[in-house]
Amino acid sequence: MAYVIGSACIGVKDASCTQVCPVDCIHPTPDEPGFGDVDQLFIDPGTCIDCDACVLECPVEAISAERDVSADELGAIAKNASYYEE
Repeated sequence: MAYVIGSACIGVKDASCTQVCPVDCIHPTPDEPGFGDVDQLFIDPGTCIDCDACVLECPVEAISAERDVSADELGAIAKNASYYEE
């Protein structure tokens, strides 16, 4: 189970979550290429360790556990995962 960034992040991209993640699974960070090209940040489900650090840090409450994603945000699960597919 991983955490997911939902639509509340769109247009905000606060990025404070990237600074507290112990496994560096939230991208793109402000200093990475592509940060300006996306409308939100994404959590890598294969790297996330479910530590809760990002949830507590997010000022817009955009991050939730995958199991707790509301019905209207279910698309966020695939959107986060697809960002990391190559």
